[in-house]
Amino acid sequence: MNKIIVLCGMALLFGGGAVHAQEEEVAVEESGFFIPLSEDKPYIHVLHEGKSVKIQRVQDPEYELRGYFARTGRKCPPFCLRPMEAHPEVETVGEVEIFSFMENELRDETGLLIDARTPAWFQKGTIPGSINVPFTVLSKPPADPEMIAVLKSFGAKPRGEVGTVTRLMEEWGLTDTSLVTKDWDFSDAKKLLLWCNGPFCGQSPRAVEGLMEAGYPPEKLLYYRGGMQVWQLFGLTTIIPGT
Repeated sequence: MNKIIVLCGMALLFGGGAVHAQEEEVAVEESGFFIPLSEDKPYIHVLHEGKSVKIQRVQDPEYELRGYFARTGRKCPPFCLRPMEAHPEVETVGEVEIFSFMENELRDETGLLIDARTPAWFQKGTIPGSINVPFTVLSKPPADPEMIAVLKSFGAKPRGEVGTVTRLMEEWGLTDTSLVTKDWDFSDAKKLLLWCNGPFCGQSPRAVEGLMEAGYPPEKLLYYRGGMQVWQLFGLTTIIPGT
């Protein structure tokens, strides 16, 4: 029987939970066995550290998640299941919405995919296209220099002195203030999609809370609750930074 060779991003585990993407050839029967990302997307490409990375499902029908992210029995606290929402005003998204974000906001450079975990976790493996901005920075007080620096890196602009007329118009509700605060103008700030280790993880929710406290508009924030655990459960491509 003829066979087709499909190149797939096989997520492997090593050393008690470290994750990386390894290109592996998998023979797929010509009968049509192929696992796409979704009904309308066989795979997508994203830029990660200047390189194009193919995101697709593991094509091995015998694939099983093993290692750290396969463990479901964890002590609570601290590993308690998190609510579906990180904040009532912030939309929670799933994998299909992430694919769309990658092909639109990420590609157009109007959005950022934020791995909000600590650098040690990031170095073990991340979702392609992500940048590491730890929750420890994003949950700092609004006036903290690190928080100010990261808000600027996201495209927020300090407002400085605002004229009396402008201030009065804002106070009277005569101008749209949904994207501005007393200290910041978020009109050109990027849309952020934040994630961490999964349903047990409170790191990205803390980052969302910190950004909201700093005034970041909720309509410019998205939360992926599934995180690395669910991403790997579906056999989706991961990558080691710097490789």
